[in-house]
Amino acid sequence: MKEILLDALSDSVKMIPFLFAAYWLIEFVEHRHSRRIETLLAGGGKFGFLPGAFLGCFPQCGFSAMAANLYSSKVVTLGTLISVFLATSDEAVPILIASPQHWKSLIILLAAKVLIAVAAGFCIDFVFLRMIPQNLRGGYSGRIEQVDCHKHRQHEGILTAALRHTLHIFVFIFIFNIILGALVGWIGQERLVSFLSGWGIWQPLVAGLVGLIPNCTASILLTQLYMGGVISFGAVLSGLCSGAGVGLAVLFRSNKNWRQNLFILGLLYGFSACAGMAAQLISIFM
Repeated sequence: MKEILLDALSDSVKMIPFLFAAYWLIEFVEHRHSRRIETLLAGGGKFGFLPGAFLGCFPQCGFSAMAANLYSSKVVTLGTLISVFLATSDEAVPILIASPQHWKSLIILLAAKVLIAVAAGFCIDFVFLRMIPQNLRGGYSGRIEQVDCHKHRQHEGILTAALRHTLHIFVFIFIFNIILGALVGWIGQERLVSFLSGWGIWQPLVAGLVGLIPNCTASILLTQLYMGGVISFGAVLSGLCSGAGVGLAVLFRSNKNWRQNLFILGLLYGFSACAGMAAQLISIFM
């Protein structure tokens, strides 16, 4: 047990400088430019899925919550909301940034998520526009109403917030490494990897369901499993596309139409699973 703890601590501590640098940048942008980002997202109209796809990639689940509030207030379209949700990566980006050997995977992942988010947003707001009933579509009413997406925001400095996030994620990673180390020691590495990878080509379907958990734990789990070589790129892509962070929780709280919410949940999972399966098949035949 002592060896497991030391190994877990060693692996986790190495990530702290990178995590802090990433979270400092994230907090700087959110503190200084969040109002401008909200205006850009809300002012996109029927083409809001374009800024939504790029803004959603910024590693801060607050943007998915912002998009959910704007959708509930009929400020953005359904396509814009799905675009932001698909592009959101929650804690995955800082974790991958903290591991330089995975920077190439991070670039490919973000590029794929932007393309998927743009394609999904365009399809929903233009290609399938007449196929989705208005009572399910909801969203954009052609005007920008007054909505405060920051009323629950904590008033703390950039440095304090960055340190808090770094410590929070470090604890998650440390605990995950302890659990994984204990499982490897108890079950055996070969058996554990065989079980987790046993879904084979269907991994993206399972990972997409895991990603729907409205908590940063899901993105941390999926990213760590991918970095450990346990799940495929297609699986982590699916899970991180469906992982909209707290956005889903905010949507179900702020939007009172449960049919719309469940429809959005289905769309999010459907696009994520299809994207993951496509990536899985490409990797097989290449």
